[in-house]
Amino acid sequence: MPTKNTPLTLNGITVNPGEHKVIDLPVAKLYTHGDQSIPVHVLCGKNHGPRLFISAAIHGDELNGVEIIRRLLKTSSLKRLRGTLIVIPIVNIFGIILHSRYLPDRRDLNRSFPGSKRGSLAARLAHIFVEEIVSQCDYGIDLHTGAIHRSNLPQIRANLDDPETKELAEAFAVPVLLNSNLRDGSLRQVADEHGVKVLLYEAGEALRFDELSIRAGVRGILQVMRKLQMLTPSKSKRKVEPFIARSSGWERAPESGIIRSIAPLGARIKKDDLLGVVSDPSDLFDTTEYEIRSEYDGVVIGKSNIPLVNEGDALFHIARFEEDDKEVAASVEEFQAKGEQSPDPVFDDQELV
Repeated sequence: MPTKNTPLTLNGITVNPGEHKVIDLPVAKLYTHGDQSIPVHVLCGKNHGPRLFISAAIHGDELNGVEIIRRLLKTSSLKRLRGTLIVIPIVNIFGIILHSRYLPDRRDLNRSFPGSKRGSLAARLAHIFVEEIVSQCDYGIDLHTGAIHRSNLPQIRANLDDPETKELAEAFAVPVLLNSNLRDGSLRQVADEHGVKVLLYEAGEALRFDELSIRAGVRGILQVMRKLQMLTPSKSKRKVEPFIARSSGWERAPESGIIRSIAPLGARIKKDDLLGVVSDPSDLFDTTEYEIRSEYDGVVIGKSNIPLVNEGDALFHIARFEEDDKEVAASVEEFQAKGEQSPDPVFDDQELV
């Protein structure tokens, strides 16, 4: 017999088994005398299970995760939730108002954890998030995109040396898993110190919605929840076999100018393959061109979208794999094709892997 779930209290408000409440988590008082808070959805299942948080917009210009969460909350599967789901659609409420990655104090929230009660605005927000959210959870999924004018192939970054984290990353079912070290001041680092296992989902570009990335994000979260037995397992046989990258690096602009990109996201790259060409916009005859060639074999998992570049700009992010990168590229192509053809998980979440 399943055991009854336990209530969860957030900001002094208790959510009992079977309830779904939206709780405003106070952050700061503005100089306009208005209060600023973060909306938090708490879904407390009737039966006992893990506690999972899902966060988006820690960087205020990364919007894909906001839409992923909106669609996630509409899926019918959550009616049969076991355990507790804590969902924070917008963590950096200040940044999203300003269309900015940062907080008003120009700090990066994802380099400000664990924060402090009496520190900067970033430190205080980080402290509140750790105390109220992270400390009450067993697992977490943090949703991100590339920076402005830079797109990321859907990928999971996590500590893949931890067996359970690796299993959850594989369950997310994107083609690329990147074994990523913990960074000082990051949410993943402080969560690890609290014994909370976190997956970081990277996909798309800042200030843009990307439909493939959004659908893959919703599906991935539901599949992780099924792996954690928070939801009923799916009967679908569809599966994406992910590949693990142990290292990656950026190819940079050799000179300033205008780039003509050749290699798309997900492309299989061999050493010395041509990725793009930088030319002088004032040279109408293209007599001076600078080729960008890959320094090693791999797959393009991130790239710059703006054609104007300065010398040293990061242009192509290439992951290196232990497996045959030809197989990785084929897996990426299959993933992209299925994503474009598959139904929206909001309306057909029983078709998920």
